[in-house]
Amino acid sequence: MVKIGDLEIKVPIIQGGMAIRVSMAKLAAAVANEGGLGVIAGTTLSTDELKAEIKKARDMITNQGGALGVNIMYAVSNFMDLVKASIEDGIDVIIFGAGFSRDIFEVVKGTGVKVIPIVSTLKLAKISQKLGADAIVVEGGNAGGHLGTDLDSWDIMEEITQNIDIPVFGAGGVITPEDAQRMLSLGVDGVQMGSRFVASEECEVDDFFKNMYVNAKEGDIVEMMSSAGLPANAIMSPFVQKILDDNPDRPTHCVKCLKKCTYKFCVNERLVRGHDGDYEGGIFFAGRDAWKINEILSVHEIFNRFKKVFKE
Repeated sequence: MVKIGDLEIKVPIIQGGMAIRVSMAKLAAAVANEGGLGVIAGTTLSTDELKAEIKKARDMITNQGGALGVNIMYAVSNFMDLVKASIEDGIDVIIFGAGFSRDIFEVVKGTGVKVIPIVSTLKLAKISQKLGADAIVVEGGNAGGHLGTDLDSWDIMEEITQNIDIPVFGAGGVITPEDAQRMLSLGVDGVQMGSRFVASEECEVDDFFKNMYVNAKEGDIVEMMSSAGLPANAIMSPFVQKILDDNPDRPTHCVKCLKKCTYKFCVNERLVRGHDGDYEGGIFFAGRDAWKINEILSVHEIFNRFKKVFKE
């Protein structure tokens, strides 16, 4: 058990927020029902869509001990609107990354909503603690999706856990129970896992996406540059190869979803195509060690395997 402020999480596992529409109500609710922190990816959703997902998840949560959160990229243009919508709907936790917001701490003050920034440096960890963060996720460059550092989680974790008083969740490279045990040995209070939950029965992506993980081999996950201006880890695919060759198909329209964009390609569109199982045109974000995944499991079975680590 870990306490995030006055919020108790029975099993100290955060299911990483994964956009676009990878971690939605069904997955988040399943994680919360197992006693973890289930997270809806709010990035690129409208406020009405996010509220609908929160309600849907709440209706599916039947067990106590877990909690429900949202993850919102600071880089999206409607970041603060999504934050306020989440607060209005009584979300337990807001997690944010891909940039840093100081304003969010003022916005949540007095609401009871917990704030967890995703950071990659001791400096930002200390700033988060000073501003009133209830916990932090420390994420290394071996994580899936957008990244804040080139250093692996294993290389940055201990310096931060030794100098921070609020709970620390380690993210990046946690695929197996042995990985979680290794992370705990570095002083974290819990772990955040994304990739392992993509290959779950409850994850609402096309089966082709899930099997990309199951069939991946060591070396298949590469670092690319997102049009959000951040590096990101993804499974090699025809479109990712185009990005690496600096020759991606440019977007034909723009919905202004990002505060800043290189406009070399539309990461929103390409992630949606990945979600839908489009191998040729999609992007499939994944942690660098996602190749360790060799089967699709239920969330219940994933928790059964990892719970043993936290009971030791």
